[in-house]
Parts: sequence; structure tokens; C-alpha cells
Amino acid sequence: MSSFDEMDAFEGASLSARAMAARPKPYLDGLNPAQRDAVECLDGPVLMLAGAGTGKTKALTTRIVHLLTLGQARPNEILAVTFTNKAAREMKERVGRMLGQPAEGMPWLGTFHSICVKLLRRHAELAGLKSNFTILDTDDQIRLLKQLIQAAGIDDKRWPARMLAGIIDDWKNRALTPESVPVAAASAYNHRGTEFYAQYQARLKELNAVDFGDLLLHMVTIFQNHPDVLSQYQRWFRYIMVDEYQDTNVAQYMWLRLLAAGHKNICCVGDDDQSIYGWRGAEVGNILRFEKDFPGAKVVRLEQNYRSTEHILAAASGVIRGNAGRLGKELWTEATGGEKVRLIGHWDGEEEARWIGEEIEAMQRGTRGQDPVDLNQMAILVRASHQMRAFEDRFLTIGLPYRVIGGPRFYERLEIRDAMAYFRLVVSPEDDLAFERIVNTPKRGLGDKAQQKIQIAARENGVSLLEGARLAVDSGEIKGKGGAALRQLTEDLRRWGRMAGDSDISHMELAEIILDESGYTAMWQMDKNPDSPGRLENLKELVKALENFENLQGFLEHVSLVMDNDKQDAEQKVSIMTLHAAKGLEFPAVFLPGWEDGLFPSQRSMDESGLKGLEEERRLAYVGITRAEKICTISFAGNRRVFGQWQSQLPSRFIDELPEEHVEVLTPPGLYGGGYGAAAGGTPVQSRIDERMAQADGYNSPGWKRMQARAGERGLSQPRESRNQVIDLTATSSFTIGERVFHQKFGYGAITGIEGDKLEVDFEKAGVKKVIAKFVTAHDDVPF
Repeated sequence: MSSFDEMDAFEGASLSARAMAARPKPYLDGLNPAQRDAVECLDGPVLMLAGAGTGKTKALTTRIVHLLTLGQARPNEILAVTFTNKAAREMKERVGRMLGQPAEGMPWLGTFHSICVKLLRRHAELAGLKSNFTILDTDDQIRLLKQLIQAAGIDDKRWPARMLAGIIDDWKNRALTPESVPVAAASAYNHRGTEFYAQYQARLKELNAVDFGDLLLHMVTIFQNHPDVLSQYQRWFRYIMVDEYQDTNVAQYMWLRLLAAGHKNICCVGDDDQSIYGWRGAEVGNILRFEKDFPGAKVVRLEQNYRSTEHILAAASGVIRGNAGRLGKELWTEATGGEKVRLIGHWDGEEEARWIGEEIEAMQRGTRGQDPVDLNQMAILVRASHQMRAFEDRFLTIGLPYRVIGGPRFYERLEIRDAMAYFRLVVSPEDDLAFERIVNTPKRGLGDKAQQKIQIAARENGVSLLEGARLAVDSGEIKGKGGAALRQLTEDLRRWGRMAGDSDISHMELAEIILDESGYTAMWQMDKNPDSPGRLENLKELVKALENFENLQGFLEHVSLVMDNDKQDAEQKVSIMTLHAAKGLEFPAVFLPGWEDGLFPSQRSMDESGLKGLEEERRLAYVGITRAEKICTISFAGNRRVFGQWQSQLPSRFIDELPEEHVEVLTPPGLYGGGYGAAAGGTPVQSRIDERMAQADGYNSPGWKRMQARAGERGLSQPRESRNQVIDLTATSSFTIGERVFHQKFGYGAITGIEGDKLEVDFEKAGVKKVIAKFVTAHDDVPF
């Protein structure tokens, strides 16, 4: 029996179409008019434009139940696609509850990848595979690409495997085979990218394997090259439903269009205002051109919100209106009243973290004039993961339980643990665990055998691993490139240890020197993984955290103690996560910190994608605001430490777009000299900030009182000095670009850039490095 005969014979388990058609339809009673319209319009293309909190999942699942109840489709004739396994499970459970029996008879309800795996196993031979093919994970994919790069005799620093994996994944997301990559895209990588792509695909076939990108790509290719196969599935899938359509990439879009070309009964559910994954291939244009792709399409707008207050919805709508590329809708709610969106500015990021901590404790106790709010019902949503550090430090210090969603906590992150291992070794050379962690990080050519020799030398002589490494090198046990690198590491650690006791250098400067001279910072700068910029930002945030301590030892003790104290699990915890990780979630109380230009909207996003990037950032702001049910607090800081120096910050341009009548301004008088943003006389919110604060005398949190007291003590250009600060933050270099200099470790070089007291130097032997000015001397001053 063929695959198609099997499908035709499948009658949807125990679900009987005739029996269902005769059933009453109570499931329609709980729908609002727009939802009911979307559910009952079964034939032809339908776009369900569903705003945040408007019950899209309810409408989508009810539509499936309605099709089955009317008998218009058998369970196996409905293709329902989601992006996550969680969403697929939820949809199955809801359908089962509405039908009064399990929905296991729906074989084509799942994620894009799970459905394509099923299809590809049926037609593997058409892709040059066997039906028992394996699916490679990311680690296997990178290992395979490394082998290809090495076989080509190319330096993997010029072509890092992670970078190549990202390029190939991007091409697959755009449904491009090695032969169909446009010339412009191929030439951007000197055509080596397409060569490696072709070799990689050939090697995958030899291994009878695919990666995740292949699952869609192979099926699109099969459908395009084998019309008979496509026509069978077009006939079979009478009704197609897609969740989160705004997040589809080109390959997913093409796959759906090919399948929908038969019956044309496709219903896509999505929100163009929540398309925030452009960086991973999502194309907002897919949903924007739905009516053009499917002529005669019916567009149903779900605008009644069941989540948030009217003030929160109005604030979100005010911001998103700034985007030109949108289909347009206006969220509303029957629930009137509630608190306005609160907007507050702080002197600096640490003050922001302290204030939010106090607010959370007050809300938990119910001392803000409202009913107590559980910690589980509160969330802090940040634009960048490095912002989490200030909140984690504060919460650990005051014993406020928290959880980080979508990633490890700050001090548990890979790069932070690596950096602290270096710091631990400098403070305590006997720390063998720290030595084991960093001895070959970054890579120093020290394999398992070399590390075993270090262990043996240390054990035989009764010394630490660091001392054992010195002995192994001196005795000639470890030679060659690895031996030279190990000798350099041991000498560096000894030198950094001496510098730790030098009163002329601060522990913040020392931390930067350790990370730079060890090659650890350069390792992440060279890494082309999309996570690498975030890791570098986290390392800068780690150095910034040192300013509140007397020395490295005090900082390391603090981290050990607070992390140990936090091991006791608490049921109630505040959630901390990025805005991207928050999509699809909701909380009664939401804090949105760091709304400053350059941080949010992200400067990198705007630089890389221009207006398109700015519009995606604005959609991210919309997503953040609409996560809040009752209380939404937006905050910004007048000063932040950037690259070790204080910088004045401008409030986010998105703040200017908040409608005045729905915002309560809590910023203290004089923070921005009578206004904020582009000019004091800009928007009504800007120009009336001081007037509002003169009347707002009922806000009495301790953090608020401190801010008011400090408002008259210092100006914006003179932020709070750390109690242990010893760096001259206004220091500038006396050197000039192009000047030749000498560094004790890196030798001779020429200055190519100057940033405060940090120099970028192109050294003759070591390449480009960033060094502190005090550690180089002018060429003419070098003694001979």
C-alpha cells in the first residue's frame, strides 16, 4: 500500500464526521463577534489579525472543532501548524476538551519541523536520503563544518565554523540550495560560502543525515520538483491553519503557499505588530502581503483585549502607531479604569535596580495602596541580557527570590564563570578547579595528554596544577606550540598576581587587562555566533560590577556567598527575562527598565538594519507593554557606565510616543533640567514633567525620597561616585593616532584608535590589541 493509500484509508481514529455534524455547538457561545466571524468563515483564505491578548488561540482551536463538528473535514485532512511544541500540545488539549475526547486522531497538528520530518521520511529517496535519516544537532553540525574547513586547508579563524553554520542556516531559511544562492550573496563571501555549503550538503547525504534547516528546504524542493507529490498533498490537506504567521521565514512561507494552492482554504493567525524575530529569519512581509498572495482573502481583526487595562493598551497603541509597515488595528477592552502606565527616570542604573527592588517588595506587602501581588505575578523585561546583572546583584543582596527565564542567571553564564575562574587564579594560584577551567580557554593547543602531564607533575611534586604546569614546561614534558602558550599563561598569571597588589592600578583595570591579555575577550570577538556580542556585553557588565568592592578578593567572596545563600528554593520568585523571551507570556505587574536610546531601541539593530531595525525595535516595545495586565512601569536612567566611563543617556524615543493622558510621570524635578528627550519643549509629556512632579507629593517610597534629596545635590553631568572608585573616569590619553609605542608583552606597534585612556594598537607581532595607555610608552622613550 502506498503512502497516499495509507492516508486515504485513515479515518481519523474514533472521530466520526457524521456523529459530530449532529452535535450542538456550545463552543461558539463564548466567542465575541470578531472571533465568531473568524471561526465560521471556513472557505477561502482568511487572515486572523489578532492583537495581543485577544484570544487568538481560542479562536484557532474553535475553528478546528467547528470544521470537525460540521463534518467539513476529517481529522487527517486538517493541517494545523505551530512554532513550538508547547503551542501544539496546548492546541491538542483544547481541541480534545471541546470535543469531549482526545484529539490524537489529528496526525497533522504540530510544529513546522515535526510535520516536515513526517513528510520527509515518506519521501526521503526524492532528497537522496533513506527514510531512517538522522537529524544533526548544532554541535554535530559545527563539528562537520570544522572538518570541511580543515580539509580545505583554511585557517578556521578566517572561516569559523559557527559563522559558516549561521550563513548556511540563513540561506536555508530563505529556501536557497547551494545552486540557487544569488550571485551577490555568494560573492559577499568570495564564493567560498557556497562551495562549503555544497560540500556540506553532499557530506550530509553520505551520512544519511539532515540538519533542522533541511527539513523545510528538502520538502520545498521536493514539492517544486515533483508536482505529482505536491498535488497529492494539496488534495489531502483540505484546510490549513497557521499560528504566529508573522514569525514565518521564507522557506516556511513557500512551503505553506505550495500546499495551499490546491483548496486555498488557508487561515493564518498572527499579529504584524508582534513580529520581533527578524534576526533569526522571520519576515514580517509575509503577513503584510497576505491579501496580495491570496486574492479575495478575508481579513478579520481581533481587537478586543482580555488581558490589559485601557491605559496599558492605549500606551502600547501610541507607540506602535509610529511604524509605517503595519496593517493597522486598535486594541480595546471592556474593563475600564486601572492604573496609568508609570514612567520614572533615575540617576543611574544601580538606582533603577534599587528602586525596582523596593517597589517589588512594597507590592508584595500590599503597601502601595493595592492588594498584595505575589512575586510570581511580577516580571522585569530587559532589552539586553547584560541588564540583568544589576537586578540580580540587588535581589541577591536583599534576599529577594528571582528566576531568569530563557537562560542562566548572570553569574552562572559560561563567559562569566570563565572570567571569574581567571580572577580566582590571580587571587589564589592554588585554585585547581579554576585552572582546569581556563587552561585551554581560549584554545592554547593543550589536549588531554598535555593536561594529564600537568596533573602528574603536580601530583608527584605535591603542588598546585598551576605550579605543576610550570614544572611540566620547564622539564620539557610539554613542548611545541602548546608548551609555549602554557609558559606564557603561567607567566601572565604570576604577573597579574603581582599587579593585584599594586596600588597604582585598580582592580577594575586589572580585570580588563586579564581578560584582554589572556585572549579571552578576543576569543569572543572572533566568534561569529549571534550570541557573542551579548557575551562581550556581559563581560563589560562584570567589570562594571567590581566598582562596588575594594578588590577582586572581596568581589569573589561576595558572589560565592550570595550564590550559596540563594540555593534555598522559594516557591514565589520574580521573573527576569529579555523582551524576546517574554513573547506569549503575561503578568499582572511588569517593569520595563533601560528605555534609553542606544540601549532600547538597540543601536546595533538600527545600525545593521536601519528603518527596518527601528520598526522591529518598536514592535518589541509594543510586546513589552502588552505583557502587563494591571501595572506597567517604564524606567530609564540619566547615566550609565559604558566601557568603564560614565555617559549621559537620553530617554528612548519610544517614551516620546507614549500618549500623555495614559501616563503617570514619576520622574523627580530637575533630572533633565525641566524636560527630557530631544528638547524640554517637545511633547506634552516632556514639557509638563516638572509641573506634574510639583503636584505629585504622594509618592513616598524610600528610593523616591533618596532621589528627591539627591536631585539638588548633583547635576546630570556629575553622577554618583562609587565609594571605592579609584579610576579617573575622565582620563584621556596623551598619545595620538599613528604614534609608535612599546608594550612590555606585545612589543612595538602603532596606535590606530583612542577611546579615553584605552588605546587600540596594531602591534607588529601580536596584531591589534586594546590596552590601557599607562602600560605603553612612546617609541622614543624606550630604553635600548
